[in-house]
Amino acid sequence: MSEDAKPHLSVMLPEVLAALDAKSGDVIIDATFGAGGYTRAILATGAEVIGLDRDPTVQVHADAVKAEFGDRFQLIRTPFGDLDDAFAESGKAKLDGAVFDIGVSSMQLDQAERGFSFMRDGPLDMRMADTGETAADIVNTWEHGPLAHIIKLYGEERQSGRIASAILRRRAEQPFTRTLDLADAIEKALGGRRGAPIHPATRTFQALRIAVNDELGELERGLEAAEKTLAEGGRLVVVTFHSLEDRIVKNFLQERTGNMPGGSRHAPVAVDTRKPTFALQFKGAQAATAEESAVNPRARSAKLRAAVRTSAPAWNIGGRA
Repeated sequence: MSEDAKPHLSVMLPEVLAALDAKSGDVIIDATFGAGGYTRAILATGAEVIGLDRDPTVQVHADAVKAEFGDRFQLIRTPFGDLDDAFAESGKAKLDGAVFDIGVSSMQLDQAERGFSFMRDGPLDMRMADTGETAADIVNTWEHGPLAHIIKLYGEERQSGRIASAILRRRAEQPFTRTLDLADAIEKALGGRRGAPIHPATRTFQALRIAVNDELGELERGLEAAEKTLAEGGRLVVVTFHSLEDRIVKNFLQERTGNMPGGSRHAPVAVDTRKPTFALQFKGAQAATAEESAVNPRARSAKLRAAVRTSAPAWNIGGRA
């Protein structure tokens, strides 16, 4: 069985459940519902779950969970950056936990028509929702500078300028509409594979997906929304899969737990009088076990961070009241 054909497995499920510590009667938000793997396991503890997802294709999975667990589950179609609004819509009084599984799911990668993967031919779309700018819109209309910038920033691609130049040259002859067409153009721009451990288009496709879905901005908004919404003692659990995501979560928790690294010894340190809104459950990040990584390749890069909400008022960083 190929990696892409493997069943969808919830990454670090035992560790997620341990960090959430959900009990009967608790209300938990599964901020990235997907195929419902985390949700089903949380519901099995007796807790209630509010699932969030902006992807319209998850409805079939939500219907199956609803049929099995009834009123203890509800799905709200929304990006998790609006977690606070979704919780208010749910009608629940107290939020005891929130879990995030960040990034594209294997379920989305497996759907060629979604355009996430360069391993399957499909329309160059990459939208997790069904509205907004597509990847084709970006590669066919953006100027060289902004295009190279996102490929470098979000894809951490050193050859971003060369790739952007190749895209502009090719689109002048014919616009890009298909995933394999773009992947082939990138591969040619970088001189072929030459035994590279990953496909030459990997980082560019990641960058486009992040830009199309504003994934990093969504993550920042989601963390702030969880901070505003979790009750005292509520647990925040986040699983990330690459360094850009993990850095945002790490910095957020360092700041909100009062554990930011010290400043320069030559410069005065500003005193922040805001009280910590979270306490870490453990230092650093947990990784998946070797056993899980062996059977689920997606788990190899996973990092889990978790914290408990204190009684301090939320910081109004994002400006949302």
